Amino acid sequence: MLAERLPGVLPPLTRRESLEVTAVHSVAGTLPPGRPLVSSAPYCAPHHSATMQSLVGGGNGAPRPGACSLAHRGVLFLDEAPEFSGKALDALRQPLESGHVVVARAAGVVRLPAHFLMVLAANPCPCGRHTLRGDSCDCPPSAVRRYQARLSGPLLDRVDLRVEAEPVSRADLLNGAGEPTATVAARVLSARERAAARLDGTPWSLNADVPGHELRTRWQPAPGALGNAERGIERGLLTARGLDRVLRVAWTLADLAGRDRPVARDVDLALELRTGITRGVPLAIGQRA
Repeated sequence: MLAERLPGVLPPLTRRESLEVTAVHSVAGTLPPGRPLVSSAPYCAPHHSATMQSLVGGGNGAPRPGACSLAHRGVLFLDEAPEFSGKALDALRQPLESGHVVVARAAGVVRLPAHFLMVLAANPCPCGRHTLRGDSCDCPPSAVRRYQARLSGPLLDRVDLRVEAEPVSRADLLNGAGEPTATVAARVLSARERAAARLDGTPWSLNADVPGHELRTRWQPAPGALGNAERGIERGLLTARGLDRVLRVAWTLADLAGRDRPVARDVDLALELRTGITRGVPLAIGQRA
C-alpha cells in the first residue's frame, strides 16, 4: 500500500521527463487510453514469476521495454522480492547505476531509459513470522538464512533505505494515523526545489544523481558530521558505494529539514536507515537497532 502511494508523493514530471516516459510507453503499447502524454510518475509492479527479459527488456525479434523502463521516472515495486529469480534481480544492478538498459540482440542493439526508484518488499523468512514479537517462527535457521540470501549482497548494496515494517497497532488502524499524501508531496516538492537550486548550473538536478566524489569535495557536510560513517568504513560496515549513498540520503534529509547542508544527525540517520545501527552510538560489530 505504501509503495502504491509513492507516485503520488513524487513531483509531477517535467516536460522533458514526460516526453521520455511517453516515448517508452508508446513503444511498449501501454499508453493509457485518452492520455497521449504521461504527466505523472509511472508505477510498475511485476509478479515475482517475471523473467529477466520482462524486467530489463528483450524478447524475440526487436527488443521491447521491460518493467524497469516502464517505471522510468517512477516507481518499480518488487513485492515478495526473494521469490524473484536471482538472475532477474541481479540484472537490475546495471540500470540502477547507469539509469539505462542496453539490450543486444541479433537484430541490433537498443538503449532504453531506466531511471527509476526501486522498492523491494520481503518477508523475514518463508513463513513470515521470524521477527514478529510474541509469535513463533516455524522455519529452521538454515531455511531463514537461505531465504534471506536470495537477495544478493551487490543488489542490497544499491538499496539506500532498509526499513523493518512493524505490524500496525489497533489504535493506529482505528484512528487513521499518518499524513495525507498531499502533505507529504508538498514537503517532497520543497526539498526537490532546494536541491535543484543548489545544483543549478551542474549536469544534475537530484541528490541521487550527484557522483560521490562531488559530494565529498564540492558539497561537504558540516564539520565532524561524518564521524560514525568513517568508523563504519574502517570496520567494514560500509563500502565506498555505501558511503556515497549515505551522503545522498543525508543531503535529502537536510533538504527536507530546510538546512543548508547535512549535520551529524542527518548523516547518522542516513547511516541507520542503511545499516540498522542505532543513531548516536559509535559503530561496533554486532550492534543492531
